[in-house]
Amino acid sequence: MQCHLLAFAQIAVMKIIENLSVIWPLVSRKLNRGTPQGKRIMVKTIATIALVLGTSLAHAGDMLQGDAAAGEAKAITCGACHGADGNSVVPSFPKLAGLGDKYLLKQMKDIRDGRRVVAAMAGQVDNMSDQDLADIAAFYDEQTRTPELADADLMELGRKVYMAGIMERKVAACSGCHSPSGKGNGPGGFPGLAGQHPDYIAAQLKMFRTGYEDPAGRTNDGDSKIMRTTAFELSDKEIEAVASYAAGLR
Repeated sequence: MQCHLLAFAQIAVMKIIENLSVIWPLVSRKLNRGTPQGKRIMVKTIATIALVLGTSLAHAGDMLQGDAAAGEAKAITCGACHGADGNSVVPSFPKLAGLGDKYLLKQMKDIRDGRRVVAAMAGQVDNMSDQDLADIAAFYDEQTRTPELADADLMELGRKVYMAGIMERKVAACSGCHSPSGKGNGPGGFPGLAGQHPDYIAAQLKMFRTGYEDPAGRTNDGDSKIMRTTAFELSDKEIEAVASYAAGLR
C-alpha cells in the first residue's frame, strides 16, 4: 500500500511540474514580480499548486480499484443520457468518457450521499455501493471522448482566462489544475475539460459561482472552495469564453 501511495504522489507531482512548465512563462511575461500585485499573484499561484498536491496526497488512499469490465454492465442505464460510450449528445448531460475515474467516482458518491444535488440523477445511484460506482467510473475512464469546437469569437478571452487567469481579480489559471491540454489531472481528481460540452462547463461554473454565497448552488468542491472562489470572480462573458476554449482543446 505504501508503494502504491508513493507512486500516486509521484504522478501527482509530475503532473503539477508539467503544467507549471507551460503556465508559468505565460504568467510571468505579464507579471512584474517586484510590485505588491505581482507578489500577491505569486503567492496565490504557489498556494494553488500546494492545494492541488495536498488534495492528491490527502485522498490517495481513498480510491477504490474499479473493474472496467464489470462497470460496462453496470453502466447500461447510464447510457440513456450519457451515451453508451460516455459521449452524450445532449449538452445538459455531461460527457463521462475520459473524465477521470477518481473525479467521476467522487461525483457519483456526492450525488448518492446528498452532497451534490442533480435533479436528473435522482434515484439513479441511490442503491449502488462504492464498488459499483468505482467500476462504472473505471469503465467510462477507458472511453475516448469526442471533440468539440471552440467559438472563434471567444478564443482570445477564453485562452487568457484558461491559461493565465485574471491577475487583477486574483483568478488562478484553470490550466494549473485541469492541465494546459485540458486533459485534467487524474491522480489529483481534477477532470478533463477538453471535448466536454461547453454549455455544460459554463452551467457548472455558474452553479459554483452561485454556491459561493448560496448553498443552493454547487458546493462540493471541498473546504478550500477552489471552484467557488474562482467562478465567483468571473463574469458571464468570461465563463462563456473559458468554457468554449476549454471544450475545444485537444
